[in-house]
Amino acid sequence: MITAIDKNTALVLIDLQKGIAGRPVVHPIKEIFQKSATLVSAFRKEGLPIVVVNVIPASTGWTKSRKDVMQNMGELPPGFADIVDEIKTEPTDIFVTKGTWNAFFNTAMHTELQKRNVTGIVLAGVATSIGVEGTARAASELGYNVSLATDAMTDMKAEAHENSIKNIFPRLGEVGTTADILEKIHSRV
Repeated sequence: MITAIDKNTALVLIDLQKGIAGRPVVHPIKEIFQKSATLVSAFRKEGLPIVVVNVIPASTGWTKSRKDVMQNMGELPPGFADIVDEIKTEPTDIFVTKGTWNAFFNTAMHTELQKRNVTGIVLAGVATSIGVEGTARAASELGYNVSLATDAMTDMKAEAHENSIKNIFPRLGEVGTTADILEKIHSRV
């Protein structure tokens, strides 16, 4: 349950990019985009930061060491990392390209959030058990108040999605729907 949203909270969208959007997922991807776009609109209206994260995994160390995971990835197609059209970005957004599951690892995201005195983050995106969970774990370790928009995320595997939602996320932050977050965003503490 979402009990509060910090006064200085950022929306962090994980891997809502064209190269990920075409993969089979548990929940309809268009609904995930719509819920995420609704969050973007609310954060813009409130003047809160938006972080748009994409992933380019092929150039990172773990993809070279884990042959069983990434050996057939090959070269990424053109536009793989481009954010989907449904998410309207602006030049003032914070753009982060990650190479691992965690959007804080080897990126400037934490520094950029600290510059803006951000104390809380709302997470949404793909995949629940990978990029969203990896980033939520790091955010919790860094001391951010974490809120997770469960209806604005999905996974390639139902079991993985459910495990993150039911077992992992409640230990890292507060879990709720987009509507729950929208209700609290206007009464930030």
